[in-house]
Amino acid sequence: MLDRKISSSDTHPRKLVRVLDTAMSYVDVGNGDPMVFLHGNPTSSYLWRNIIPYVSDLGRCLAPDLVGMGRSGPAPDGGYRFADHARYLDAWFEAVGVTGDVTLVVHDWGSALGFHWAVRHPERVKAIAYMESIVAPRLWSDFPDGRDELFRALRSPDGERLALEENFFIETVLPNSVLRKLSDEEMGAYRAPFPTPASRMPTLIFPRELPIQGEPEDVTKIVETYGRWLSESPLPKLFIAADPGAQLVGHAARFARTWPNQHEVTVTGSHYLQEDSPADIGAALRHFLRMGR
Repeated sequence: MLDRKISSSDTHPRKLVRVLDTAMSYVDVGNGDPMVFLHGNPTSSYLWRNIIPYVSDLGRCLAPDLVGMGRSGPAPDGGYRFADHARYLDAWFEAVGVTGDVTLVVHDWGSALGFHWAVRHPERVKAIAYMESIVAPRLWSDFPDGRDELFRALRSPDGERLALEENFFIETVLPNSVLRKLSDEEMGAYRAPFPTPASRMPTLIFPRELPIQGEPEDVTKIVETYGRWLSESPLPKLFIAADPGAQLVGHAARFARTWPNQHEVTVTGSHYLQEDSPADIGAALRHFLRMGR
């Protein structure tokens, strides 16, 4: 039986593969049908360190670091828009030989990237497990009182000061979106990819890509497209809801609950629930996979 204690140590070995004009780092453990774990902003494959051990005997577990994040190389042209990440991730799937029977395990922007990949490669996807995900475009009125001011600021010239100079997503958003206190070692692991203002650019671009009130138009259309597909697809799904949660709540959660062929579990956590309930997430994912869902 695995230790339910939350470990700050990540002992999973990394591999490095050339992808387009940079290199992407990734975890690659186990054998069998692939499970691909996709992180979001401002995290990395480190987020999955306590969850992968629950399922690594059931298949090949891969967890890439998005370009400019974790241990992956930067985008040489500084391109960190959603379309850029999708382009690099598409090439990564091909480079590591993930060609079919894929279970996607996704969170935050990793969900948008995973859903977007799935809708374009439905024949290669076996199942999807998702948590605190981007399932539909938003309106400014969807945000809790005062929260819209933060995202408006990030989309303004003041966003550079917040994200680049103050490292806002690492120093404020991340620790405030975990119910427990992250250890110095954990904070160090999350800080490591972003030592300079320039290195933090991916953390600024992501909030500017959130589809809010129809902008950006291209990302809004992408999210609408995969949302429609997921609401109709018989693909097996596991919705891991967070309590109290932060992003996949309210209207978004109600929409996600309409998706067919879906099992739902609830675990304790805010947005970065992997840091509060990795054992419960791991156990739910293992049960989902062993059900053959």
